Amino acid sequence: MTATHDLFFTQNGLDRNNVERITADALKGADDGELFLEYRLSESFVFDDGRMKAASFDTTQGFGLRAVAGEATGFAHSSDLSEDAIRRAAGAVQAVKSGYTGTWAQGPQRTNVQLYAASNPIDGTPFDVKTKLLSDIDAYARAKDSRVRQVSCSLFGEWQAIEILRPDGMTVRDVRPLVRLNVSIVAGEGDRQESGSHGMGGRTAYDVYLDPKMWKGAVDEALRQALVNLKSVPAPAGVMPVVLGPGWPGILLHEAIGHGLEGDFNRKKTSAFAGLLGQRVASPGVTVVDDGTIDARRGSLSVDDEGTPTSRTVLIEDGILKGYLQDRQNARLMGMKATGNGRRQGHSHSIMPRMTNTFMMAGPHDPGEILSSVKNGIYAVNFGGGQVDITSGKFVFSCTEAYRIEDGKVGAPVKGATLIGNGPDSLTHVKMVGNDLKLDTGIGTCGKNGQSVPVGVGQPTLLIEGLTVGGTAA
Repeated sequence: MTATHDLFFTQNGLDRNNVERITADALKGADDGELFLEYRLSESFVFDDGRMKAASFDTTQGFGLRAVAGEATGFAHSSDLSEDAIRRAAGAVQAVKSGYTGTWAQGPQRTNVQLYAASNPIDGTPFDVKTKLLSDIDAYARAKDSRVRQVSCSLFGEWQAIEILRPDGMTVRDVRPLVRLNVSIVAGEGDRQESGSHGMGGRTAYDVYLDPKMWKGAVDEALRQALVNLKSVPAPAGVMPVVLGPGWPGILLHEAIGHGLEGDFNRKKTSAFAGLLGQRVASPGVTVVDDGTIDARRGSLSVDDEGTPTSRTVLIEDGILKGYLQDRQNARLMGMKATGNGRRQGHSHSIMPRMTNTFMMAGPHDPGEILSSVKNGIYAVNFGGGQVDITSGKFVFSCTEAYRIEDGKVGAPVKGATLIGNGPDSLTHVKMVGNDLKLDTGIGTCGKNGQSVPVGVGQPTLLIEGLTVGGTAA
């Protein structure tokens, strides 16, 4: 892995041998666990109404010590990286294994794979270059079309270094850059105003997004959406066929289906997919994977937060449920293999099985063929917020860009459309899968139990029959 050897120890006056001994004593008799060390730099800039509205910079560091005994977890954390603090944490986590003698789990497989460069985007690009980027975006957007009334743009950068110490002597290190650029535009005609937005990001340096072709493309797309929405008419309501566009609409797949395939929900049998391994859960032709190994993608990780290399995990293959997303604890309790999906927001958060980049694979159909097969329905191209119930799979998603489909042709844009359905049930109503698989542009953030982590989504164009559309048409 990328060298960060002794980063935490030299900066904080820690003795590596002492820390390793404290960790080993704390976890003796447990099934699993680790000391997770983290150092993180982050910054953000927000440009709005023609001026810089906010700029922030933050440095955080700390540790999390975890002991796993059966289904129980002892966890303690601190931003004080000192031997005394680690000793106090060791005393706290030992309570979980009182009277318990476990069999220590074999450590994760080692890897030399690096999916992103270790360059620090924050230190690598001068402050004035970052602020000028946002000013240029604002000027370009306002000059592009006289109907532009407001421009908001933001830039975020992060550099995270981690080290994971296991009591068996195994040490895993990783250095993770992360950048995101967002543009939002409000356009108006007369008394009517509508908005559009576009973002992009990944585990890269800022220079990718300083390229005018990149940021001008983001502005053009945000403006296109806003102008389309200016022409929108009230959305129809009722049960009808829905065609989902490629790329970002995969967020519906992520929320309505992906969470239900995480190991903890299935071990506790609170997921609609619990106990269904090997059974048909989707239409033939539907294959869903979670792949944390794609170079520089927002959801990718060289290793997860337990030190397990990420992998390409097939969840559903040709409609058959093949697997779950696993961290080490849930995999052991379910008699399965860890898939490299043990993730945490930071050192003060415990591990959970989480998605990385989750998407549906391409099928045989041309997108035009899919659209032409629909007599009367909705074509949903972009999504905003949504809500999902993991236990039942029920979801509600709002469309930020959608169109009527009439007699096989894309018609007028519609406003106020919401998609209502059940994730597992919707999978069985997928009728056509396009050949145009596309991943999102690098903007996904996933929330679970109060923790947020960067993720990726994607899908090809697909037709789902019989979704309920909530609309605003009289």
